[in-house]
Amino acid sequence: MKKVTIPLIRLIPGLIIGPGSWLGPYIVMNSLFLPALIQHLDAANKVSLVALFSTMGMIVAAISNMVAGALSDRTRSRFGKRAPWIVVGAIAFMISMIWASFSTGIANLLIAWMVGQAALNFIVAPMVAWIDFAPEDGKGAASSAYGGLGMALGNNGFNVVGALFLSQYRLGFVIFGIIAFVGTLIAVLIVHEPSNLEEKLEQPAKKEKVSWSALSTVFPKWSIGRDYYLALIAKMFQGVGNFAITGYILYIMTDFLHQGSQTQSSIQLINMVMLVFGILMGLLAGPASDKFKVLKYPVAYSTIFLAIAALALFFFRNTTGILIYAFFAGLGMGLWNALDNLLNLRVIPDQDRVAFFLGVYNLGNTVTQAIAPIIAAAVISIFGYSAIFFVSFGFALVGGICMLQIKSVAR
Repeated sequence: MKKVTIPLIRLIPGLIIGPGSWLGPYIVMNSLFLPALIQHLDAANKVSLVALFSTMGMIVAAISNMVAGALSDRTRSRFGKRAPWIVVGAIAFMISMIWASFSTGIANLLIAWMVGQAALNFIVAPMVAWIDFAPEDGKGAASSAYGGLGMALGNNGFNVVGALFLSQYRLGFVIFGIIAFVGTLIAVLIVHEPSNLEEKLEQPAKKEKVSWSALSTVFPKWSIGRDYYLALIAKMFQGVGNFAITGYILYIMTDFLHQGSQTQSSIQLINMVMLVFGILMGLLAGPASDKFKVLKYPVAYSTIFLAIAALALFFFRNTTGILIYAFFAGLGMGLWNALDNLLNLRVIPDQDRVAFFLGVYNLGNTVTQAIAPIIAAAVISIFGYSAIFFVSFGFALVGGICMLQIKSVAR
């Protein structure tokens, strides 16, 4: 059967609006509103509670992401295989965030947040597979639109506005939950997936007992999936390096840099600078990759910029350090986000399960936001805030080294 493609004139706007719409509200709520509400409900245990929410979120995200990707790959509908799950996930995410806004205790907030984590991954796993709908000579532009422009908008653009709601975080949960739903729905309508009712769904010849060999067909052994696993490991290390800082950015500003009344403006400054660089990389990196046939090296070397950014906050501890951090983190994350999904698409071990493997890979955008605060909380409790910047530095570099070990993508 001929592979379905969607014109870039529809696909690229959807790949910008879509990830921006789910990632932006999530980043704002995870890095600003959730810590603020936790601090309000139990200030004495705020650091450990952020780690608890992250641990539980990691488990829920990992499971729901794989389930969502697998279900999406096997869905046949008049609306396509991805769109139905994306819309359902967006509705559930909005409802769970509104629920979180009314929480008056930690237990209720935790349940609402976990439901939201599951719902979010029913958006993430199918949506990233939209990249595979791009024509072969436009996949770099599609990846750049999703990871560069869309995720730059999500990672940084929303935080500029989100910081305005720091004193009204309960209202923020509601507003950004609604934004996530509306934006995601708009992206689905723009992309307008074609019906895939005629697509044949391969059925197993016979039922097999659960065994190690059967499980190995879900996750291929290392000799087959080596490059994919290296990319996944790199994604996890790079993500921890980044989110170890951003996950505690509110507390870093107040408790380490002692920004006080300048906290809101400092967070806005960081995100504005990172947004500008993210947009620039989103516009330039993908087309440049398509033209010059270079992919692995810029993705791997982008981690150097993240490592420099981490150390800047430690050594300067003032507005200069904040600006240097924003500059290098924006450059590094912009370059990484623009191209890493395309790199992963090149190393997927089974092209019939694109959404599943891309979904697992993109756990790096949700699970690492869960893992990083756990690691950060442990480091902070033992060594203090200063050590977290060296942890971020180390993790970012390991991620880059893993990327450089990939063999099937020459450069």
